[in-house]
Amino acid sequence: QVQLVESGGGLVQAGGSLRLSCEASESPSEYYAVQWYRQRDEKERELVADISKWYITKYSDAVRGRYTITQDSAKTLVFLQMNNLMTEDTGVYSCRRTGDSDVWGQGTQVTVSS
Repeated sequence: QVQLVESGGGLVQAGGSLRLSCEASESPSEYYAVQWYRQRDEKERELVADISKWYITKYSDAVRGRYTITQDSAKTLVFLQMNNLMTEDTGVYSCRRTGDSDVWGQGTQVTVSS
């Protein structure tokens, strides 16, 4: 079964940037999409960005214009570039691949200080 591993989280000041990576153990089959979710405190996990095999991207209203989701040509790496970070962006960020499978990574902590 494919495995996903996130990296790139950490502590950053408000206004700063981070780039998260989601690496898959194998390339996807025909149909797939990769999403980034975040969970803040005790709140529900929310979808923040999505990219399909055709490079179509979607963003939540909360991050649109600040976050950018991209993938490499081998389709095993998906990145989430996060700019102009705010304290409310703090949370655990997880990637998920759907379509050929439904697999989650373990998550990476992002902490934005004021």
